[in-house]
Amino acid sequence: MINVNDILKEKGNQFYAVSPSAYVIDALRLMAEKNIGAVLVMNEDNLVGIFSERDYARKVELLGKSSLNIPVSEIMSEDVITVSKETSLNECMQIMTDKHFRHLPVIEEGKVIGVVSIGDIVSRIIREQSNTIQQLENYIIRG
Repeated sequence: MINVNDILKEKGNQFYAVSPSAYVIDALRLMAEKNIGAVLVMNEDNLVGIFSERDYARKVELLGKSSLNIPVSEIMSEDVITVSKETSLNECMQIMTDKHFRHLPVIEEGKVIGVVSIGDIVSRIIREQSNTIQQLENYIIRG
């Protein structure tokens, strides 16, 4: 069974974070620069939230607020669901589907070691399914 660790081995453990006191505009700039849809919000090494494009759209833009003077802590999602390296991709998909999340921080021994996105998971599942189909086709042809 494929798990989160398999994805982290491929993509690496790099993740991007801002402090709770960072302004929303700075988090948005980082997200645009890195071409990512969310950043972790960390107080030193402690995960305290996650800030996503969805948070911005719903809690800033739609309410007519300014991203120039709002700290991320005011609009971040605080109840962050995390996974471990051993979490299966099926379990990740279930969490993301049920909770409407697109990013899951990966925690090991209380520390963030990476982030997996819905794109990471879907891409890996598609590759695995393609490999299975190819193996079955080869078996049938040679069978």
